[in-house]
Amino acid sequence: MSSELSQPARPPVQLRVVSYNIHGLRDDRAALVAVVRELAPDVLLLQEAPQRFQWRHKCAELAHEFGLVVGAGGQPGRGNLLLTNLRVRVTDSWCRWYPLTPGRHLRGAVFARCTVGGARFVVAGSHLATDPVERPSQAKLFKAMLAEVDGPVVVGADLNDEPDGEAWRVVASGLVDACGDDSAVTFSCTEPRRRIDAIFVDPRVEVTDFRVIDTPQARRASDHFPVVADLRLPVSD
Repeated sequence: MSSELSQPARPPVQLRVVSYNIHGLRDDRAALVAVVRELAPDVLLLQEAPQRFQWRHKCAELAHEFGLVVGAGGQPGRGNLLLTNLRVRVTDSWCRWYPLTPGRHLRGAVFARCTVGGARFVVAGSHLATDPVERPSQAKLFKAMLAEVDGPVVVGADLNDEPDGEAWRVVASGLVDACGDDSAVTFSCTEPRRRIDAIFVDPRVEVTDFRVIDTPQARRASDHFPVVADLRLPVSD
């Protein structure tokens, strides 16, 4: 009998990712905490998180309320914040800023290399401009940043654009839209009409479920609905 028996393939790793624009914490915070805790994400990508006075303390306090830990972002991510549970280990992180357009908000993106259960992946989050002139150039820069990373990528973003828009198409190119259904709407909670929040994944990542969370609590928690994707990540050799 050969001593070099082939090893059985290791099963993929389950991961729950949530992307959520929390509207600068201007709404019902107790409802927000309840929504996130009920979703129990492994990875939470936030937009409009604390980034100014005492932002470190505010981000840490928010993570604690959610039962998570800070992975990256905050002020360096221009309000993009990555939180994780203790299953996920962040091995490296970095933030990038888009060029400032005078009179507009300075925006950026957050990135983190992570491991979970033998799977390696890169998480990225961003919040693109509301200005339709400024937004496509930010999308192209974000896409170029994504092209620089190795390994399966998971992206959560408020694109301020819909699936037929240029910025959305740029970011989505070559990735799998976790939703798979353009009828889903994520904004606004008071008048849900637009799908501008998304999770995209590398084609090597399997999407097993996707949901937009439209509940009474979610409608009080922010002006956006959170989007949730359950994934199966390939295990690295």
